[in-house]
Amino acid sequence: MSEAVLKEKVIEVLKKIYDPEIPVSIYDLGLIYELNVSEEDRAVSIKMGVTTPLCPVTLYLASYVEQELKSRIPELKDAKVEVVFDPPWDPSRITPAGRERLKQIYGYDVVAEMLARTRSTRRESGEQD
Repeated sequence: MSEAVLKEKVIEVLKKIYDPEIPVSIYDLGLIYELNVSEEDRAVSIKMGVTTPLCPVTLYLASYVEQELKSRIPELKDAKVEVVFDPPWDPSRITPAGRERLKQIYGYDVVAEMLARTRSTRRESGEQD
């Protein structure tokens, strides 16, 4: 299986794993910071962020992602997920599909709202955009 095909399969699985608090997949939330696949080793390594550094399920989620990848992609020999906190996650990382899903749920674009509030706060404090 080529690296491109393996990567697509990995992304398909990641799009089915939802954040425990936000009804959007970890992929569409932009929690996947780095995704590397090796055709030769039939392995995947992922650097994954979390929505908050105090997330109580951080280690569980990383382990769950590894298990799901291994169980849903039989050709995969190994899956490693490393949780990273730098850079910190923020809503601007959400994919267009994730933004659309949140619009359907909440009735507005949460990313646009967050960016507008950030700009407003910066202007009030005298910071430049």
